Amino acid sequence: MTTASADEASVFRLTPELKLLTAENYKNVFAKAERFGNCSFTVLARGNGLDHARLGLAISKKCAKRAVDRNRIKRHFRESFRINQHKLPCVDIIAMCKPSAISLDNANMREQIDSQWRFMRKKVVALSSESTKSSD
Repeated sequence: MTTASADEASVFRLTPELKLLTAENYKNVFAKAERFGNCSFTVLARGNGLDHARLGLAISKKCAKRAVDRNRIKRHFRESFRINQHKLPCVDIIAMCKPSAISLDNANMREQIDSQWRFMRKKVVALSSESTKSSD
């Protein structure tokens, strides 16, 4: 590993501050969240008042019965979040899957997750600009 890649790895680490760790964090997001979805995934997002996004995963046995499938989905979400964390708005995110997600190959899964982040950036920016207009 070169020095440059070591520096990049430290910048894009998935530290505990970037994760939803408590039941209270999850309850806050589930209580009042913006919902984004496609045919395989649903992502909930709610502003967190911090200067960074945080990720929580709720991949159920109902969606993916085998642990290997649930772990693969989680691994892809974590990796995509790790890479895109600096581009995301300051929100708490909960990622959930639908049963069709297990049939995706790795490339398609990554593309669908990345499209969720892109859509979230557009939608959350539009929502925040509307709220500043209404408060004026």
